[in-house]
Amino acid sequence: MARITLEDLDGLGEEEEAEAEEEEEEGDEEGEGARSQLFAHWEAVASTHRVSLPRDMAGPIAQMTRHGRLREPVPYVTLARLDKCEEAAYEERQYPAGKWACVTKGEPMYEQSISMSFMKLMRYICKENSVGCYLGMTIPVLNEIHLTKEGTELAREVLTAFYLPGAFQQNPPVPMDPEIHITERAPLRVITRVFYGMTTEETILREISLFWELLGSTDTVLQETYIVAAYENPSIPQRRNEIWFIRRAE
Repeated sequence: MARITLEDLDGLGEEEEAEAEEEEEEGDEEGEGARSQLFAHWEAVASTHRVSLPRDMAGPIAQMTRHGRLREPVPYVTLARLDKCEEAAYEERQYPAGKWACVTKGEPMYEQSISMSFMKLMRYICKENSVGCYLGMTIPVLNEIHLTKEGTELAREVLTAFYLPGAFQQNPPVPMDPEIHITERAPLRVITRVFYGMTTEETILREISLFWELLGSTDTVLQETYIVAAYENPSIPQRRNEIWFIRRAE
């Protein structure tokens, strides 16, 4: 998916991340150089997504890089799995109810909406919250999308959701940004399929179509709303993503 995500900013290549950490440990001057290098790297990534990276993102970028190897998975239970050619064709999962930090954007391009939402969430995770501390990262980050009535395009509004770490599920820190809403999301039953590589609007629509071909005709899942789950940063050519089909409530 062409966007800056939590995974983008906490998942730099190990070599780049190690160099940045070493420079920060050497002293203030070297540490500032490392932060500038990180900012320049993600500024270049942002430009490919047609988004400008504000200067005040330098701090959150550096902080998430320092903690990049510690990521808490969103809990779930596997209900069923269909394998094909020794690889998982799709998997059915149950996700429990939980609290998520959510932002909705409706920019001209899908990539822009996702990028801008994640920058807001990063600030919240790093410090702009009622407890004033770093909260920690979780994966995957979910992007809830809707198709237009014709089913050939994505609707403009995209909801980006970040699962709050377990330590904050009972008492979520309040965001300073009024556009971030802490939401108690109901249990979610989904059918998921992994895919790798780019995740532009075009590739998302293609993956939805391929998944429908695999499942065949069924009225047990929603046909207008889907979720794109992001696990890795866009600098990885064959990064892991998932398309989630949402089971209808029984």
